[in-house]
Amino acid sequence: MYTLLGADGVPYRSWVPGRYGGHRRGRVYGRLDCPSALRALARGAYRRHRVFFATESDAVAAGYRPCAVCLPGPYAAWKQRRCDLAGPAQR
Repeated sequence: MYTLLGADGVPYRSWVPGRYGGHRRGRVYGRLDCPSALRALARGAYRRHRVFFATESDAVAAGYRPCAVCLPGPYAAWKQRRCDLAGPAQR
């Protein structure tokens, strides 16, 4: 069994592995084959903060942002929404 985070951020058990991985402290999610995440995992410190999601929408609902490296399109959209919410004085 696998432990995944749901849209509410609460862990649950699943027979199906997650399709996205994330970093609990950085609140970032991305593909399981993300080069940036794989480098961090190779260094060792990242593993204990690793979480998994079944879907991208679960990760977003749980408050995680897309990875700029492996999900550049969703990241650009996320960043644009953030800038739009901040308003012109914050840019």
